Amino acid sequence: MKVKMKELEKMKYDAGEYDIAVVGAGHAGCEAALAAARMGMKTLLFSISLEAVANMPCNPHIGGSSKGHLVREIDCLGGEMGKNIDKTFVQMRMLNTSKGPAVYSLRAQADRKKYQMEMKHTLERQPNL
Repeated sequence: MKVKMKELEKMKYDAGEYDIAVVGAGHAGCEAALAAARMGMKTLLFSISLEAVANMPCNPHIGGSSKGHLVREIDCLGGEMGKNIDKTFVQMRMLNTSKGPAVYSLRAQADRKKYQMEMKHTLERQPNL
């Protein structure tokens, strides 16, 4: 099939100009987009669905021995995961209490829908995003 230049011109689409585009609105994508927007960059965040923003598909928790450490580091840099789980958790538990304080680990179970909606609202309220 041969396409003429005039036909291509009609099909042209301009989505605007952005400093950065983030593909995927999972935890990492949301944090990356928020960080870029807060640094003053005009940011575009792609997601398959607005209902899939910050989706927690399996076990809806934040924390634990490894992820908990990462969430605290992100929190120190102004991230939203920790703030969001504080607003939406349904149960919080200290893990590894029988092993001593060096390996204690806090884990929070989230209400999946509330967590998604809260993160979506955070993204929608962010200037430059």
